[in-house]
Amino acid sequence: MKRALLASTSTLHGQDYLEYLTPEIKNFFNGISEVLFIPYARPGGISHEEYTANAAKAFFKAGIKLKGINEFKNPVEAVKQAKGIFTGGGNTFLLVSKLYRNKVMNVLQEAILSGTPYMGTSAGTNIAGLTMQTTNDMPIIYPPSFKTLGIVPFNINPHYLDPDKNSTHKGETRETRIKEFHTLYTQPVIGLREGSWLEILGDKITLKGKPEARIFKPEQVPYEIKTGTSLTDLK
Repeated sequence: MKRALLASTSTLHGQDYLEYLTPEIKNFFNGISEVLFIPYARPGGISHEEYTANAAKAFFKAGIKLKGINEFKNPVEAVKQAKGIFTGGGNTFLLVSKLYRNKVMNVLQEAILSGTPYMGTSAGTNIAGLTMQTTNDMPIIYPPSFKTLGIVPFNINPHYLDPDKNSTHKGETRETRIKEFHTLYTQPVIGLREGSWLEILGDKITLKGKPEARIFKPEQVPYEIKTGTSLTDLK
C-alpha cells in the first residue's frame, strides 16, 4: 500500500530542523530502523554529507538511523533496497535534475508505488505532484523533464503564502503565479502552508497539521480546506 508524508516545510519558526514532525516521523516509519536520505536538492554551500548529518540528528530523536544516498556506490540499488525514504528540501530544479541524471526518478516512483514509505519536505514534497511546475524555486539548472513522481493526482505548492494586505509590494502573489500556471495546465494545485502536510495511505489523501490549505482549480475561485479534510477525490 502506498504510504507518504508530504510536508510543506522542514522547519517552523523558532524550532529545530524537523522538530514539529518528530512524533509523525516516529509513527510513520514505525518498525523501520534505517531510512534512506536523498539530499540532492541542496545547492552548493553545504555538502551532501553535512546535509545528511543534520537530518540524521533529527531522525535520531525519533529513534531512526538516516543514511545518505551519497554513501552508496549505486543510487538506484540504494532506492530499491531502502525500507523507508526521505527527500529533503532545497531547490526543486536541482533535485529533479539530479534524480533524472542519476536514473533515480523512475525507480523512486516504483518503490513508493510498491509500498516503500516516503517522506518529503519542501522540494521533496513538490516532486510528489504530477509535475514540479508549481515550485517557488528559481531555475538554477535545467532538468531533463518537469514531470515528477505523481504520487498524488495534482500539483503541490509548498510554503504557500497569503498576500500581505499591508504590504506595498506590487509584485505577483503566490496565488497569481498559480493562476498563471492554470492558463496552460488543468491539474488542481494545493497550497500547503507552513506546519501542514499531506498523509497518503493507499488511495486515501488527508490534510494534516494546524493550518488550512488552499485549493486552486482552473477557472474557479480558490477555496480553503481545514485540517482533516480528505483530498482523495481532488484530481
